[in-house]
Amino acid sequence: MSQNILRPPAATARRGWRDLSPVLRGMVWMALSGLLFSLLNAIMSGMTREMHSFQAQFLRYFFGFLVMVPLFWRDGVASYAPKGVSGQLWRGVVHTAGLLMWFLALPHIPLADVTALGFTGPIFIMIGAVVFLKEKVVLGRWIAAGFGLVGVAIVLGPKLSGGGGIWTLVMLGSSPLFAASFLITKALTRRDRPEVIVMWQAITISLFTLPFALAFWAWPSPTQLAWFAVAGLLGSGGHWALTEAFRLADVSATQPVKFLDLAWAAMLGFLLFGDIPGWTTFAGAAVIFGSATWMARQEARRA
Repeated sequence: MSQNILRPPAATARRGWRDLSPVLRGMVWMALSGLLFSLLNAIMSGMTREMHSFQAQFLRYFFGFLVMVPLFWRDGVASYAPKGVSGQLWRGVVHTAGLLMWFLALPHIPLADVTALGFTGPIFIMIGAVVFLKEKVVLGRWIAAGFGLVGVAIVLGPKLSGGGGIWTLVMLGSSPLFAASFLITKALTRRDRPEVIVMWQAITISLFTLPFALAFWAWPSPTQLAWFAVAGLLGSGGHWALTEAFRLADVSATQPVKFLDLAWAAMLGFLLFGDIPGWTTFAGAAVIFGSATWMARQEARRA
């Protein structure tokens, strides 16, 4: 009886999801990836204070691979063979370079500064989408991205300390590398499934970061390993949602949604640590939410 009651709403929800344009579905996937990555960053921020950042980086991607091993057994190794290995390797090299810089700087920079620097990524990605992927970025996407940056500035401006010194430049240098990695991911979605791309990302980054981790290795405790298992789930899920967003929509269409990550961070800060957002957080979040909602309406009209 209960299944019959639940079936019509579920069917309606599936039909409504299918009726959305690919761009709007891509925006939803991007918002979900931001939530998962916000949870992941909260864990990794703590892990990098308990062990060397290079080891934490390796364990995060190694466990990201381990949580996907059951898929190997279910579908067979052959189903995860990419259409071209070179693209997967290049993506692994570029993303690893960005990760080394990001994790190296993470313990030395205040969290608000880390968040602010991370929001330079969507701008690099949108520029790269125009230059390298030849996407035609409509004016509305640039406007939404601009207002998203304004919202971020409202929230983070009073909190920035500028105390990171040279480490601020190191972390800033990781942004164009991550942008290049995501642009390669968009290109890879034209020939490989999202789960194949995420699997090969975990494999390549684990291999490329292992030598750096061994140089500073200290055996983690069972509790730390449990946290890395959670991080592996969150990271693989976040990258899968991100890749699905890139598969469905232009890269430039998904980037203004990234500014919603600030809302996720504020929500998690309140739920996990009891941090009460100030008025600037609410004001900036309203601007960000308004810009993302406006862009979604514009994309729906275009569709």
